[in-house]
Amino acid sequence: MTPVTPVDPVDPVDPVDPVDPVDPTNPVIPTRLVVHALVREDGTVDGAELYEVAGALGMTDQQVRLCVKRLVAEGRFTLEGRGRRSLLRLTGAAGPGLPATPEVDFVRHAYRQDRGLEPWDGVWHLFAFAVPESSRAARDALRDTLTGLGAAPLQGGLYVTPNAIAPYVRAAAASLGVGSALTCLTSRDLDAGGATDPAALAARLWPLPRIAARYDAVSRLAEAVLTDGPGPGPGPEAESPTARAVALAAAFSEAMLPDPLLPPELLPRPWPAAAARARAAAAWDHLRATAPGNGPRLFRLYAEAVR
Repeated sequence: MTPVTPVDPVDPVDPVDPVDPVDPTNPVIPTRLVVHALVREDGTVDGAELYEVAGALGMTDQQVRLCVKRLVAEGRFTLEGRGRRSLLRLTGAAGPGLPATPEVDFVRHAYRQDRGLEPWDGVWHLFAFAVPESSRAARDALRDTLTGLGAAPLQGGLYVTPNAIAPYVRAAAASLGVGSALTCLTSRDLDAGGATDPAALAARLWPLPRIAARYDAVSRLAEAVLTDGPGPGPGPEAESPTARAVALAAAFSEAMLPDPLLPPELLPRPWPAAAARARAAAAWDHLRATAPGNGPRLFRLYAEAVR
């Protein structure tokens, strides 16, 4: 799987702590995500639509103005006009601070798992490293790469996953200058604290109930789209396909980013992710069909990703 982001290039995914307090029923929607989500096929963002959609999602005009000001100062967009009469143009500049979104090929991998096309071969992939305190930044970045790729810590400096992520981990270690400190190995025999059953190990190592709750939120939003239920905000603007798409994208990211994409063989039954992703795919199709002709790239990019 070669990582490709669905909206704009992003920084390595920050790992979500297993006990973080994020409310899965009300996913946080960064203002930057709204701006990037509203980029149209011609690389522009309409100011009137931006303020309308942001307002529908509970954001103030002041939040939007400050966000636009920062994005322009960072060189990511140029700005013509002011407020609702403005037009932003994407410059393509990269750098830190972009909203985290699931990478297209990982989304595709998830849908392949849902269709039974990625069976587990029974192999655990383990990664160990010992990086000195003098290279703490590189050590932290390597740890974040591992957790961002879905690996779980077994103990200090030792991580495990059922997925074959070694090429990405080796590439990250090399780019950080700590390739010689990394050890990669595989095993079909894993005993962690006396747990040996693969499903029991998965339940012990990953926060599966929290991830499942996030997918329940995706299902509810997607179902509201498909049944023309209430929109994500209090005003009538929240009923627009664009506002619904941004809210669904945020909930989808909240679920996918901490999801280690464990093989179905390791997951409890029923597991809500597959059904949620199926509903989300149907919702993307519905939203794209009802969106304006020059609507955001978000519709096309997510619709393509879930194929």
